Order: sequence, then C-alpha cells, then structure tokens
Amino acid sequence: MKYHVLFRGPLSSCNYGCEYCPFAKRDETHANLEEDRQGLDRFLNWIAAQGHCRFGVLFTPWGEALVRKWYQRALVALTHMPHVERAAIQTNLSCDLDWLIDAQRDRLALWTTYHPTEVARAQFVAKVLHVRSRQTRISVGVVGLLEHFAEIAQLRQELPCDIYLWVNAYKRTADYYTDEQVLWLTTIDPYFPTNNRHHASRGEPCAAGETSFTVDGSGIMRRCHFVGAPIGSICSPDWEAELRARVCPNATCGCHIGYVHLKTLKQGLIYGEGLLERIPAAWMARQPR
Repeated sequence: MKYHVLFRGPLSSCNYGCEYCPFAKRDETHANLEEDRQGLDRFLNWIAAQGHCRFGVLFTPWGEALVRKWYQRALVALTHMPHVERAAIQTNLSCDLDWLIDAQRDRLALWTTYHPTEVARAQFVAKVLHVRSRQTRISVGVVGLLEHFAEIAQLRQELPCDIYLWVNAYKRTADYYTDEQVLWLTTIDPYFPTNNRHHASRGEPCAAGETSFTVDGSGIMRRCHFVGAPIGSICSPDWEAELRARVCPNATCGCHIGYVHLKTLKQGLIYGEGLLERIPAAWMARQPR
C-alpha cells in the first residue's frame, strides 16, 4: 500500500518576517529545537521500519525547517530508503544547498515559496536554478497579494517555462480580487481558480485518513492538518488499521494540502505523481531527469 504522509513537528520558527505570518522572526529555545529533532528522528526510524509500505513524505513545518541541519539530513536519508518514492518539503529556500548532492535526486522535491519583502528576486531565482541544475524537482510559488503583482509577473518571466509557478490566493479578505485580476493570475497559474475558493467539503469523500495522513512530533496520526481529532499513533503496531475511507467533517476546505485530497475534485488527474510536491503532471513531464 502507498501512503502520503505529512509530517509537522513542534518546530514553529522562521528566519523571515512576513507580516501576515504568525511565525515571522520567531525564535525557539534550545530545548524546543531538541524536542523537534527528537520527534523527527522518531518519525524517520518509524518510516525506515515500514518496508512493507510505499511512502511519499512531505514536511509541512510551521515556519522554515531547512535552515536546520536535521531536516536536510532527514530528506537525504528518506531519499535513500527504497520504499520511499518521494521526500519533499515546503521551504523559503533560504538555506544552503550543499546537501542536495547527497540526496537521490529522483526522489527529492522542493516546494518553494518566494517572499518579495524578504529576499531579492535575483537571489531567489539563482537558488531555484541551482536546484534545477541538480536535476531536483521543484515547484515555485508566491502569495497573491495585490502589492506583489509586479513581482509575480517578473518572477514568471525569469523562471524557466518548465518550472510551475503557483499562486496562493489571499482569502482573508472577502472579494479580494476583481474578475480581471483573477483572469490575470490564471494566466500565471492555470489552477489559481481552484485555490481561490473554499470548497464545500462536509460529507464529501476524501483520501485524508485513508491513503494520506499527518503525523506530529509525538507520533500522533490525524487525517489532515485541518481536522484536529487523532485517528491513531505510529507508535502502535496496528497503525495501518486506523486508516479507512472517510468523509470530511468540515464545512469547507480552502488550503491546497487539504483539498487536493478531496475525491470530488479529482486533483490526482491534474498532478499525477507530482501531487505531493505540487507539480502538475504537465510540468512534471518538462522537468529535467
């Protein structure tokens, strides 16, 4: 059986200061960081012991994790496990990239976000191109704030056409975009309209809790990041028995890592093997191998 596992440990700090983010410029104590490292080690040991399954693993940290060496080492280790088909992480790409050389490139993927207020575009693009030169899968994205439209346009122009540029809709303000702005953003990201909605989800069948689930630093399993009730623990020998077909209990689902598993949306047909790292199949076919 193949599972998508989203790991989010207690790490909750970031080296960037985006004004809309609660983790901006947040620091943690040595004890906090050690707790996160131990939780990650526990998770890696568990994955290593599950050779009867196939996995895709996505790290979805609160804040930035790749500036921590233990996450770099974890990704490298996962790519060398024969039953792990993909190891991916959400990152602002501010870390050093020397560790890429040690990873199995065909199993690694980076889900990267450009933050115009925090890094020069030229510096960010240079890092993206470096990742691409290592023949590592990469998606690039940006939050679709109105004040960043010029940066979004320039970023699309400077990125190779084989790199997918996604735009996360800013949904905290109702009717934030005009119809014309939605049309323009769709020329940048053809799947922007899907992200620009809160999808009705209550009672709808979802792969979350069936073939996709989350794990926290203590090993607790949940169906997804948006349903808080635990469904089990990876520390239990019968963890797999807790996974079954489920319907969503929430009224709506508006985040990509959630709605991508709603069966009614059929996102698997769009993303194919790039579902975990947010690379549509059309772009996956263009990426260097």
